Amino acid sequence: MSPAPLDRSATWPYADGEVGTYHYSRYGHPTGTAAEQALGTLEGGRALLFGSGSAAETAVVLGVLEPGATVAVAEGCYFGTVGLMRLFESWGLRYVEFDQTGPPPDGADLVWLEAPANPMLSFPDLEAAAAHPGRVLVDATASSPVLLRPLEHGADVVLHSATKYLGGHADLLLGVLATRSDELYDRLLAVRTRTGNGAPADPAWLLLRSLETLELRVRRQSATALELARRLTEHPRVEVVRYPGLGDARAARWMDGGFGGLLSFDVVDGNEARRVESSTRLIGNATSLGSVRSTMESRYRHEGDRVPPGLLRLSVGVEDVEALWSDLDQALGA
Repeated sequence: MSPAPLDRSATWPYADGEVGTYHYSRYGHPTGTAAEQALGTLEGGRALLFGSGSAAETAVVLGVLEPGATVAVAEGCYFGTVGLMRLFESWGLRYVEFDQTGPPPDGADLVWLEAPANPMLSFPDLEAAAAHPGRVLVDATASSPVLLRPLEHGADVVLHSATKYLGGHADLLLGVLATRSDELYDRLLAVRTRTGNGAPADPAWLLLRSLETLELRVRRQSATALELARRLTEHPRVEVVRYPGLGDARAARWMDGGFGGLLSFDVVDGNEARRVESSTRLIGNATSLGSVRSTMESRYRHEGDRVPPGLLRLSVGVEDVEALWSDLDQALGA
């Protein structure tokens, strides 16, 4: 099935003086609606597109919380999430970080999980979170709806940076929120409309293209990542390997037939990490994740003491597993 037509219109004419389904693209457009319908089907809820993953996160803070509210954020999650919480502290928001492999702390109005966390790769206790009285958000960017559908396990909202696995080709910037609650959907839509954080038509059209191969890509990336993680655990230059497929019973319980294409591992120190990341030939030395082309980077340059100095984050693409291993092995031993 071909993607929906690309409609770049900013305005649409009224019909006999009446506003139709579309009239001004800040409120919505046909290409975006088609992408949201496809995403809603994948997630089992109603989806909204945003201009980026960070824009989607901002909409949650503005649409779900009030000044004085407390957010419990998973330790080791995406550093931009914590940065956003710090930004909103001056507006009266409070946040605490907690170990998401256990129950969330009391008193949290919103429990913010990441499945799995980027780049520390811990996996949340979804059952404990669902039993918490606060609302639950799951950032499922690194798993995608192919492997995990959080709304089916008690989450109120699921978040994706669609730039990553949903887009899959490093050529679009989008965010996604999905929910089964009509109340939350209306509140998030209102924030998107008022703040102008919607998605343009072009990346929405590219996202529709990408969704056609999502399962093929994610299954391949997941299988390759598991094999590389196993081999890395035996490499003499690697000190720690983090990947949910390495014996995490909780991840095995919740994820559907795979553990995703993201892993991280530590070498001895920051200097060694810089040497390794700059010695690969097939694996690109670049940021972000989820593309069909593998990338690796030292995260210490961005996150400082939130991560070990020797941590390398590897986003596995769809290349041949033996070619990827050969590249990693030579970079580690160069």
